[in-house]
Amino acid sequence: MKIDKEFCHPIHPQHKLRLEYTEIPFNCDGCKEAGIGLKYKCQQCEFDLHKGCAVASPSITHPFYNKCEFQFYHQPPGSVMRICDACRKDVLGFVYHCKRCGFDLHPCCANLPQVLNDGERNLYLCLKLSSSCHRCGGKGPGWSYRSQCKNYNLHVSCVKEMLVESWQAMSLNVDNNKVTELQTRIPSLKGTQRNPYMERGGKVRKSYQMAGNAVRVIASAILGDPTAIIAAVVGGLISK
Repeated sequence: MKIDKEFCHPIHPQHKLRLEYTEIPFNCDGCKEAGIGLKYKCQQCEFDLHKGCAVASPSITHPFYNKCEFQFYHQPPGSVMRICDACRKDVLGFVYHCKRCGFDLHPCCANLPQVLNDGERNLYLCLKLSSSCHRCGGKGPGWSYRSQCKNYNLHVSCVKEMLVESWQAMSLNVDNNKVTELQTRIPSLKGTQRNPYMERGGKVRKSYQMAGNAVRVIASAILGDPTAIIAAVVGGLISK
């Protein structure tokens, strides 16, 4: 599909948006979720859209919900707060909604790849957890990525929580240099591994390394650009 480098969007008709690449995280004015990599930006005011949000298909299907047809909305339909069935987070802007079944998906969640590669192994997108999440230790609802050996799971919601932790720091009243530093920090997995059944020693260290690699590629996909280049950038932004 041909991608226009510049165009007008219905929710921001006054100025044209231009396609550009950024290694600094931004907040999408469409879905209200975090982004990085390719985006459409207004050159005259502070307005950004994920590339996927800017050129969203009017309707989609998803392999997890084979009886659903999701329609694209600029605002969540109805008067009740809606929750994304992938990441279990509030829907505040652009959304794919199935009127028949009531399911909702953030555009970036709807576009999450079924398979990711962290450089060592494949991670498979799953509707339900088969074992405890590597970060929260639970089996709560929401999508997850699972290793091929089925011993490692990570909630999409848990990776989002780690990203949100850094976004909250942006609201602090600090100098410009500090703001830039905060904007480009994505939390590491240090201190977040809570699975009481993991063995100590080398296996724990290997587990941490595996988790770090997985977080890097999953975070890049959640942020709207599941490419090897942006995954490496996200890896460089992870807090030490």
